[in-house]
Amino acid sequence: MPPSARVTLPTTRRMASALLAAMAVLFLIARHGAAHGNVPWGAIRAFAEAALVGGLADWFAVTALFRHPLGLPIPHTAIIPDNKDRIADSMASFLRTHFLTVPVVARRLRGLNLAGAIGGFLAEPRPVTEGRLRTGLATLARDAMAVLDGEGQLGRMVRTAVSRQIDRIDLAPLLGQLLAAMLADGRHRPVLEAGLRWAGVVLEENEAMLRDIIHVRANSILRWTGLDERLANGILDGLYKLLAECIVDPEHPLRLRLEAGLASLAHDLQHDPAMRARVARAKREVLANPAMAAWMEGMWTRLRDRVLEGTRTPGGTMQVRLGGGIARMGAAIGRDPELNALVARVARRMLVGAAVRYGATIVTLVSDTVKRWDAGTITTRIEAAVGRDLQFIRINGTLVGGLVGLTLFLLDRIFTALV
Repeated sequence: MPPSARVTLPTTRRMASALLAAMAVLFLIARHGAAHGNVPWGAIRAFAEAALVGGLADWFAVTALFRHPLGLPIPHTAIIPDNKDRIADSMASFLRTHFLTVPVVARRLRGLNLAGAIGGFLAEPRPVTEGRLRTGLATLARDAMAVLDGEGQLGRMVRTAVSRQIDRIDLAPLLGQLLAAMLADGRHRPVLEAGLRWAGVVLEENEAMLRDIIHVRANSILRWTGLDERLANGILDGLYKLLAECIVDPEHPLRLRLEAGLASLAHDLQHDPAMRARVARAKREVLANPAMAAWMEGMWTRLRDRVLEGTRTPGGTMQVRLGGGIARMGAAIGRDPELNALVARVARRMLVGAAVRYGATIVTLVSDTVKRWDAGTITTRIEAAVGRDLQFIRINGTLVGGLVGLTLFLLDRIFTALV
Protein backbone atom coordinates (compact mmCIF):
# COMPACT_ATOMS: atom_id res chain seq x y z
CA MET A 1 0.00 0.00 0.00
CA PRO A 2 1.49 3.39 -0.95
CA PRO A 3 2.24 5.71 1.99
CA SER A 4 -0.11 8.39 0.64
CA ALA A 5 -2.94 5.85 0.44
CA ARG A 6 -2.30 4.69 4.01
CA VAL A 7 -2.65 8.29 5.21
CA THR A 8 -5.54 9.61 3.13
CA LEU A 9 -7.84 6.60 2.91
CA PRO A 10 -8.65 6.39 6.66
CA THR A 11 -8.98 10.18 6.81
CA THR A 12 -11.41 10.26 3.90
CA ARG A 13 -13.35 7.33 5.34
CA ARG A 14 -13.71 9.17 8.67
CA MET A 15 -14.87 12.32 6.85
CA ALA A 16 -17.60 10.37 5.03
CA SER A 17 -18.71 8.59 8.22
CA ALA A 18 -18.67 11.84 10.22
CA LEU A 19 -20.83 13.55 7.58
CA LEU A 20 -23.29 10.65 7.69
CA ALA A 21 -23.44 10.83 11.50
CA ALA A 22 -23.92 14.61 11.32
CA MET A 23 -26.90 14.11 8.98
CA ALA A 24 -28.40 11.61 11.45
CA VAL A 25 -28.02 14.09 14.34
CA LEU A 26 -29.43 16.89 12.20
CA PHE A 27 -32.41 14.71 11.27
CA LEU A 28 -33.17 14.00 14.97
CA ILE A 29 -32.85 17.70 15.87
CA ALA A 30 -35.07 18.77 12.97
CA ARG A 31 -37.70 16.12 13.81
CA HIS A 32 -37.78 17.25 17.44
CA GLY A 33 -37.91 20.97 16.66
CA ALA A 34 -40.36 20.92 13.73
CA ALA A 35 -43.27 22.15 15.96
CA HIS A 36 -41.41 25.06 17.60
CA GLY A 37 -40.45 28.54 16.46
CA ASN A 38 -40.04 30.00 13.02
CA VAL A 39 -37.03 27.89 12.03
CA PRO A 40 -37.81 25.99 8.79
CA TRP A 41 -37.40 22.64 10.48
CA GLY A 42 -39.39 20.91 7.77
CA ALA A 43 -36.89 21.84 5.07
CA ILE A 44 -33.97 20.94 7.33
CA ARG A 45 -35.58 17.61 8.16
CA ALA A 46 -36.19 16.87 4.48
CA PHE A 47 -32.56 17.69 3.66
CA ALA A 48 -31.17 15.61 6.55
CA GLU A 49 -33.50 12.68 5.89
CA ALA A 50 -32.64 12.48 2.19
CA ALA A 51 -28.93 12.98 2.93
CA LEU A 52 -29.06 10.17 5.47
CA VAL A 53 -30.73 7.85 2.96
CA GLY A 54 -28.28 8.75 0.18
CA GLY A 55 -25.25 8.39 2.45
CA LEU A 56 -26.41 5.02 3.79
CA ALA A 57 -27.10 3.75 0.28
CA ASP A 58 -23.64 4.77 -0.96
CA TRP A 59 -22.01 3.37 2.20
CA PHE A 60 -23.69 0.05 1.50
CA ALA A 61 -22.61 0.12 -2.16
CA VAL A 62 -18.99 0.99 -1.40
CA THR A 63 -18.72 -1.47 1.47
CA ALA A 64 -20.32 -4.24 -0.58
CA LEU A 65 -17.43 -4.05 -3.05
CA PHE A 66 -14.87 -5.13 -0.47
CA ARG A 67 -16.69 -6.91 2.38
CA HIS A 68 -20.07 -7.90 3.80
CA PRO A 69 -21.79 -4.82 5.33
CA LEU A 70 -22.02 -5.25 9.12
CA GLY A 71 -20.66 -8.77 8.60
CA LEU A 72 -24.01 -9.98 7.24
CA PRO A 73 -23.77 -12.48 4.34
CA ILE A 74 -26.05 -10.46 2.08
CA PRO A 75 -26.12 -11.76 -1.51
CA HIS A 76 -23.99 -9.87 -4.03
CA THR A 77 -21.77 -8.27 -1.40
CA ALA A 78 -17.98 -8.71 -0.83
CA ILE A 79 -17.83 -8.67 -4.62
CA ILE A 80 -14.05 -8.28 -5.05
CA PRO A 81 -12.93 -11.02 -2.58
CA ASP A 82 -15.54 -13.48 -3.85
CA ASN A 83 -14.67 -12.90 -7.50
CA LYS A 84 -10.91 -12.36 -7.34
CA ASP A 85 -10.16 -15.21 -9.79
CA ARG A 86 -12.58 -13.80 -12.35
CA ILE A 87 -11.10 -10.33 -11.81
CA ALA A 88 -7.61 -11.75 -12.38
CA ASP A 89 -8.67 -13.37 -15.65
CA SER A 90 -10.39 -10.15 -16.74
CA MET A 91 -7.26 -8.10 -16.00
CA ALA A 92 -5.13 -10.54 -17.97
CA SER A 93 -7.56 -10.50 -20.90
CA PHE A 94 -7.60 -6.67 -20.83
CA LEU A 95 -3.80 -6.50 -20.95
CA ARG A 96 -3.60 -9.07 -23.70
CA THR A 97 -6.26 -7.39 -25.84
CA HIS A 98 -5.44 -3.72 -25.43
CA PHE A 99 -1.73 -3.50 -24.61
CA LEU A 100 0.39 -6.55 -25.51
CA THR A 101 -0.52 -6.84 -29.18
CA VAL A 102 1.79 -6.26 -32.13
CA PRO A 103 -0.16 -3.28 -33.61
CA VAL A 104 -0.39 -1.49 -30.26
CA VAL A 105 3.28 -2.01 -29.34
CA ALA A 106 4.48 -1.11 -32.84
CA ARG A 107 2.35 2.04 -32.90
CA ARG A 108 3.68 3.17 -29.54
CA LEU A 109 7.30 2.48 -30.52
CA ARG A 110 6.99 4.21 -33.89
CA GLY A 111 6.89 7.62 -32.28
CA LEU A 112 9.83 6.98 -29.93
CA ASN A 113 13.43 7.79 -30.81
CA LEU A 114 14.80 4.62 -29.29
CA ALA A 115 18.19 4.82 -31.00
CA GLY A 116 18.69 8.43 -29.96
CA ALA A 117 17.78 7.63 -26.37
CA ILE A 118 20.12 4.62 -26.29
CA GLY A 119 22.98 6.52 -27.92
CA GLY A 120 22.55 9.55 -25.68
CA PHE A 121 22.50 7.39 -22.56
CA LEU A 122 25.60 5.44 -23.56
CA ALA A 123 27.53 8.54 -24.62
CA GLU A 124 26.54 10.53 -21.50
CA PRO A 125 29.76 12.21 -20.36
CA ARG A 126 28.87 12.22 -16.69
CA PRO A 127 30.83 9.49 -14.90
CA VAL A 128 27.78 8.30 -12.96
CA THR A 129 26.11 6.92 -16.09
CA GLU A 130 29.21 5.41 -17.62
CA GLY A 131 30.40 4.21 -14.25
CA ARG A 132 27.12 2.49 -13.49
CA LEU A 133 27.13 0.56 -16.76
CA ARG A 134 30.86 -0.09 -16.63
CA THR A 135 30.79 -1.30 -13.05
CA GLY A 136 27.65 -3.36 -13.66
CA LEU A 137 29.11 -5.13 -16.69
CA ALA A 138 32.43 -5.70 -14.93
CA THR A 139 30.67 -7.06 -11.85
CA LEU A 140 28.52 -9.33 -14.03
CA ALA A 141 31.60 -10.68 -15.80
CA ARG A 142 33.43 -11.21 -12.49
CA ASP A 143 30.49 -12.91 -10.79
CA ALA A 144 29.81 -15.13 -13.79
CA MET A 145 33.47 -16.11 -13.96
CA ALA A 146 33.61 -16.80 -10.22
CA VAL A 147 30.40 -18.83 -10.15
CA LEU A 148 30.94 -20.82 -13.33
CA ASP A 149 34.62 -21.53 -12.76
CA GLY A 150 34.29 -23.12 -9.34
CA GLU A 151 36.98 -25.83 -9.04
CA GLY A 152 37.99 -25.25 -12.67
CA GLN A 153 34.77 -26.50 -14.27
CA LEU A 154 34.56 -23.60 -16.72
CA GLY A 155 38.20 -24.04 -17.72
CA ARG A 156 37.58 -27.71 -18.48
CA MET A 157 34.45 -26.80 -20.42
CA VAL A 158 36.36 -24.24 -22.51
CA ARG A 159 39.21 -26.68 -23.12
CA THR A 160 36.81 -29.44 -24.12
CA ALA A 161 34.83 -27.13 -26.40
CA VAL A 162 37.98 -25.83 -28.11
CA SER A 163 39.38 -29.34 -28.53
CA ARG A 164 36.08 -30.55 -29.95
CA GLN A 165 35.93 -27.68 -32.44
CA ILE A 166 39.54 -28.23 -33.54
CA ASP A 167 38.89 -31.96 -33.90
CA ARG A 168 35.98 -31.24 -36.23
CA ILE A 169 38.15 -29.14 -38.55
CA ASP A 170 39.63 -30.90 -41.59
CA LEU A 171 43.03 -29.30 -41.06
CA ALA A 172 44.96 -30.60 -44.08
CA PRO A 173 43.01 -28.73 -46.82
CA LEU A 174 43.18 -25.51 -44.81
CA LEU A 175 46.94 -25.82 -44.43
CA GLY A 176 47.28 -26.69 -48.12
CA GLN A 177 45.23 -23.67 -49.21
CA LEU A 178 47.18 -21.39 -46.87
CA LEU A 179 50.52 -22.67 -48.18
CA ALA A 180 49.39 -22.41 -51.82
CA ALA A 181 48.23 -18.81 -51.28
CA MET A 182 51.59 -17.93 -49.69
CA LEU A 183 53.47 -19.44 -52.62
CA ALA A 184 51.29 -17.64 -55.17
CA ASP A 185 51.80 -14.24 -53.53
CA GLY A 186 55.47 -14.73 -52.72
CA ARG A 187 54.81 -14.46 -49.00
CA HIS A 188 56.79 -17.64 -48.42
CA ARG A 189 60.09 -15.99 -49.33
CA PRO A 190 60.63 -14.12 -46.01
CA VAL A 191 59.79 -17.34 -44.15
CA LEU A 192 62.14 -19.36 -46.31
CA GLU A 193 64.95 -16.82 -45.91
CA ALA A 194 64.39 -16.76 -42.15
CA GLY A 195 64.67 -20.56 -42.14
CA LEU A 196 67.94 -20.44 -44.09
CA ARG A 197 69.36 -17.83 -41.70
CA TRP A 198 68.28 -19.97 -38.78
CA ALA A 199 70.09 -22.94 -40.36
CA GLY A 200 73.24 -20.78 -40.64
CA VAL A 201 73.00 -19.80 -36.98
CA VAL A 202 72.55 -23.45 -35.95
CA LEU A 203 75.52 -24.45 -38.12
CA GLU A 204 77.69 -21.78 -36.54
CA GLU A 205 76.67 -22.69 -33.00
CA ASN A 206 77.40 -26.38 -33.58
CA GLU A 207 80.55 -25.98 -35.69
CA ALA A 208 82.81 -27.47 -33.03
CA MET A 209 80.60 -30.57 -32.71
CA LEU A 210 80.61 -31.05 -36.50
CA ARG A 211 84.41 -30.78 -36.59
CA ASP A 212 84.68 -33.43 -33.88
CA ILE A 213 82.38 -35.74 -35.82
CA ILE A 214 84.50 -35.30 -38.97
CA HIS A 215 87.73 -35.95 -37.03
CA VAL A 216 86.28 -39.10 -35.46
CA ARG A 217 84.97 -40.44 -38.77
CA ALA A 218 88.21 -39.72 -40.66
CA ASN A 219 90.73 -42.60 -40.91
CA SER A 220 94.08 -42.55 -39.23
CA ILE A 221 96.00 -41.55 -42.40
CA LEU A 222 93.91 -38.38 -42.76
CA ARG A 223 94.37 -37.57 -39.10
CA TRP A 224 98.17 -38.31 -39.32
CA THR A 225 98.59 -36.06 -42.36
CA GLY A 226 96.27 -33.32 -40.98
CA LEU A 227 93.92 -33.63 -43.94
CA ASP A 228 90.95 -34.20 -41.62
CA GLU A 229 91.11 -30.55 -40.56
CA ARG A 230 91.20 -29.40 -44.17
CA LEU A 231 88.26 -31.73 -44.91
CA ALA A 232 86.26 -30.26 -42.01
CA ASN A 233 87.05 -26.70 -43.14
CA GLY A 234 86.02 -27.54 -46.69
CA ILE A 235 82.74 -29.11 -45.66
CA LEU A 236 81.81 -26.28 -43.30
CA ASP A 237 82.88 -23.58 -45.76
CA GLY A 238 80.81 -25.26 -48.46
CA LEU A 239 77.75 -25.34 -46.22
CA TYR A 240 78.16 -21.68 -45.25
CA LYS A 241 78.57 -20.72 -48.92
CA LEU A 242 75.52 -22.76 -49.93
CA LEU A 243 73.32 -21.12 -47.30
CA ALA A 244 74.55 -17.63 -48.18
CA GLU A 245 73.92 -18.16 -51.91
CA CYS A 246 70.41 -19.49 -51.20
CA ILE A 247 69.62 -16.41 -49.10
CA VAL A 248 70.82 -13.80 -51.63
CA ASP A 249 69.79 -15.59 -54.86
CA PRO A 250 66.03 -16.16 -55.27
CA GLU A 251 66.77 -18.35 -58.34
CA HIS A 252 69.27 -20.64 -56.64
CA PRO A 253 68.66 -24.30 -57.63
CA LEU A 254 68.42 -25.49 -54.01
CA ARG A 255 65.97 -22.74 -53.21
CA LEU A 256 63.90 -23.60 -56.27
CA ARG A 257 63.87 -27.24 -55.16
CA LEU A 258 62.65 -26.15 -51.72
CA GLU A 259 59.88 -24.09 -53.30
CA ALA A 260 58.92 -27.00 -55.55
CA GLY A 261 58.76 -29.20 -52.47
CA LEU A 262 56.50 -26.69 -50.74
CA ALA A 263 54.22 -26.55 -53.79
CA SER A 264 54.04 -30.36 -53.85
CA LEU A 265 53.25 -30.37 -50.14
CA ALA A 266 50.45 -27.80 -50.67
CA HIS A 267 48.96 -30.00 -53.41
CA ASP A 268 49.19 -33.18 -51.34
CA LEU A 269 47.59 -31.50 -48.32
CA GLN A 270 44.57 -30.62 -50.45
CA HIS A 271 44.24 -33.66 -52.69
CA ASP A 272 46.20 -36.65 -51.33
CA PRO A 273 44.01 -38.83 -49.03
CA ALA A 274 47.06 -40.41 -47.43
CA MET A 275 48.56 -37.03 -46.54
CA ARG A 276 45.22 -35.80 -45.20
CA ALA A 277 44.93 -38.93 -43.07
CA ARG A 278 48.46 -38.41 -41.66
CA VAL A 279 47.64 -34.77 -40.76
CA ALA A 280 44.36 -35.81 -39.09
CA ARG A 281 46.17 -38.52 -37.10
CA ALA A 282 48.84 -36.07 -36.01
CA LYS A 283 46.18 -33.56 -34.98
CA ARG A 284 44.43 -36.13 -32.82
CA GLU A 285 47.71 -37.13 -31.21
CA VAL A 286 48.49 -33.52 -30.38
CA LEU A 287 45.05 -32.94 -28.89
CA ALA A 288 45.31 -36.13 -26.82
CA ASN A 289 48.74 -35.17 -25.49
CA PRO A 290 48.62 -34.17 -21.80
CA ALA A 291 51.06 -31.33 -22.54
CA MET A 292 48.51 -29.79 -24.92
CA ALA A 293 45.80 -30.04 -22.27
CA ALA A 294 48.11 -28.46 -19.69
CA TRP A 295 48.97 -25.62 -22.10
CA MET A 296 45.30 -24.87 -22.79
CA GLU A 297 44.52 -25.04 -19.06
CA GLY A 298 47.30 -22.60 -18.31
CA MET A 299 46.16 -20.25 -21.06
CA TRP A 300 42.62 -20.24 -19.65
CA THR A 301 43.90 -19.68 -16.11
CA ARG A 302 45.95 -16.66 -17.20
CA LEU A 303 43.01 -15.23 -19.12
CA ARG A 304 40.65 -15.75 -16.18
CA ASP A 305 43.07 -14.16 -13.73
CA ARG A 306 43.48 -11.11 -15.97
CA VAL A 307 39.70 -10.73 -16.32
CA LEU A 308 39.14 -11.03 -12.58
CA GLU A 309 41.96 -8.58 -11.82
CA GLY A 310 40.67 -6.06 -14.36
CA THR A 311 37.10 -6.23 -13.06
CA ARG A 312 37.95 -6.31 -9.36
CA THR A 313 40.05 -3.12 -9.35
CA PRO A 314 38.04 0.15 -9.52
CA GLY A 315 39.25 1.94 -12.61
CA GLY A 316 41.06 -1.22 -13.70
CA THR A 317 41.95 -2.09 -17.27
CA MET A 318 38.73 -3.90 -18.07
CA GLN A 319 36.52 -1.24 -16.49
CA VAL A 320 38.36 1.50 -18.38
CA ARG A 321 38.04 -0.36 -21.66
CA LEU A 322 34.40 -1.12 -21.03
CA GLY A 323 33.70 2.53 -20.24
CA GLY A 324 35.53 3.75 -23.33
CA GLY A 325 33.81 1.21 -25.54
CA ILE A 326 30.38 2.13 -24.17
CA ALA A 327 30.99 5.86 -24.74
CA ARG A 328 32.32 5.32 -28.27
CA MET A 329 29.37 3.11 -29.14
CA GLY A 330 26.90 5.73 -27.91
CA ALA A 331 28.67 8.50 -29.85
CA ALA A 332 28.67 6.37 -33.00
CA ILE A 333 24.94 5.73 -32.69
CA GLY A 334 24.33 9.45 -32.33
CA ARG A 335 26.37 10.63 -35.33
CA ASP A 336 25.91 7.78 -37.82
CA PRO A 337 22.43 7.89 -39.45
CA GLU A 338 22.70 4.34 -40.80
CA LEU A 339 23.76 2.91 -37.44
CA ASN A 340 21.05 4.96 -35.74
CA ALA A 341 18.42 3.53 -38.05
CA LEU A 342 19.80 0.01 -37.57
CA VAL A 343 19.71 0.27 -33.77
CA ALA A 344 16.18 1.70 -33.84
CA ARG A 345 14.99 -1.09 -36.13
CA VAL A 346 16.60 -3.81 -34.02
CA ALA A 347 15.22 -2.32 -30.79
CA ARG A 348 11.69 -2.11 -32.21
CA ARG A 349 11.87 -5.67 -33.50
CA MET A 350 13.15 -6.92 -30.15
CA LEU A 351 10.38 -5.18 -28.20
CA VAL A 352 7.65 -6.20 -30.61
CA GLY A 353 9.03 -9.73 -30.65
CA ALA A 354 9.09 -9.78 -26.86
CA ALA A 355 5.44 -8.69 -26.82
CA VAL A 356 4.57 -11.51 -29.23
CA ARG A 357 6.65 -14.21 -27.54
CA TYR A 358 6.17 -13.26 -23.91
CA GLY A 359 2.85 -11.42 -23.92
CA ALA A 360 0.93 -14.51 -22.91
CA THR A 361 3.51 -15.25 -20.20
CA ILE A 362 3.22 -11.71 -18.83
CA VAL A 363 -0.56 -11.74 -18.61
CA THR A 364 -0.48 -15.24 -17.14
CA LEU A 365 1.96 -14.00 -14.52
CA VAL A 366 -0.43 -11.14 -13.66
CA SER A 367 -3.41 -13.48 -13.49
CA ASP A 368 -1.63 -16.14 -11.42
CA THR A 369 -0.24 -13.52 -9.02
CA VAL A 370 -3.66 -12.04 -8.36
CA LYS A 371 -5.16 -15.50 -7.94
CA ARG A 372 -2.52 -16.39 -5.34
CA TRP A 373 -3.45 -13.39 -3.22
CA ASP A 374 -5.85 -14.18 -0.43
CA ALA A 375 -9.14 -12.28 -0.11
CA GLY A 376 -7.74 -9.91 2.51
CA THR A 377 -4.69 -9.01 0.43
CA ILE A 378 -6.59 -8.23 -2.77
CA THR A 379 -9.21 -6.27 -0.82
CA THR A 380 -6.56 -4.19 0.94
CA ARG A 381 -4.59 -3.46 -2.23
CA ILE A 382 -7.54 -2.53 -4.43
CA GLU A 383 -9.13 -0.47 -1.67
CA ALA A 384 -5.83 1.34 -1.15
CA ALA A 385 -5.69 2.13 -4.87
CA VAL A 386 -9.28 3.38 -5.37
CA GLY A 387 -10.79 3.54 -1.88
CA ARG A 388 -10.19 7.28 -1.39
CA ASP A 389 -12.28 8.12 -4.45
CA LEU A 390 -14.96 5.69 -3.31
CA GLN A 391 -15.18 7.49 0.05
CA PHE A 392 -15.73 10.75 -1.82
CA ILE A 393 -18.62 8.99 -3.57
CA ARG A 394 -20.12 8.48 -0.09
CA ILE A 395 -19.62 12.17 0.72
CA ASN A 396 -21.09 13.26 -2.60
CA GLY A 397 -24.01 10.83 -2.19
CA THR A 398 -24.82 12.28 1.23
CA LEU A 399 -24.77 15.88 -0.01
CA VAL A 400 -26.54 15.19 -3.29
CA GLY A 401 -29.20 13.13 -1.49
CA GLY A 402 -29.82 16.00 0.91
CA LEU A 403 -30.13 18.52 -1.93
CA VAL A 404 -32.55 16.25 -3.79
CA GLY A 405 -34.66 15.83 -0.64
CA LEU A 406 -34.68 19.59 -0.06
CA THR A 407 -35.66 20.19 -3.69
CA LEU A 408 -38.53 17.73 -3.48
CA PHE A 409 -39.69 19.32 -0.22
CA LEU A 410 -39.73 22.81 -1.79
CA LEU A 411 -41.50 21.59 -4.93
CA ASP A 412 -44.13 19.92 -2.75
CA ARG A 413 -44.70 23.17 -0.84
CA ILE A 414 -44.96 25.20 -4.06
CA PHE A 415 -47.39 22.74 -5.59
CA THR A 416 -49.53 22.73 -2.41
CA ALA A 417 -49.63 26.55 -2.35
CA LEU A 418 -50.67 26.72 -5.99
CA VAL A 419 -53.44 24.20 -5.55
